[in-house]
Amino acid sequence: MSMFNVNLVARNTKDESLIAPPVQVLVDSGSELTWLPKELLFGIKVSPVRRRSFSTATKQLVTRDTSYAIVSAEGFETVDEVVFAEPGDMLLLGVRTLEGFGVMVDNIAHRFVATTTIVAVHPPLR
Repeated sequence: MSMFNVNLVARNTKDESLIAPPVQVLVDSGSELTWLPKELLFGIKVSPVRRRSFSTATKQLVTRDTSYAIVSAEGFETVDEVVFAEPGDMLLLGVRTLEGFGVMVDNIAHRFVATTTIVAVHPPLR
């Protein structure tokens, strides 16, 4: 698997006029959540709503605040839970954001490819 970066923009879910400047993040389908600098999130008045623990690639356990933001990159957009990254943390675009975008990652061309959303089969309505 190759790795590549994209520019991501975050907005406040309660006041979409609060927009952060673009930040370069690593596309990481091995990370569940998207990690953004805590200063960037505080700058658009996104407040932490809970704390979560994460296991890093080096098996270290870290605890970080999370909240919700509108995130967009490469022409795709979704609302997602984001991690308040501390200095020294990697900035990542995680798999939940990719799923919210409705994309797959083309690791050869280093781009997102739109996919068809799968729906649950249900019995016909009567």
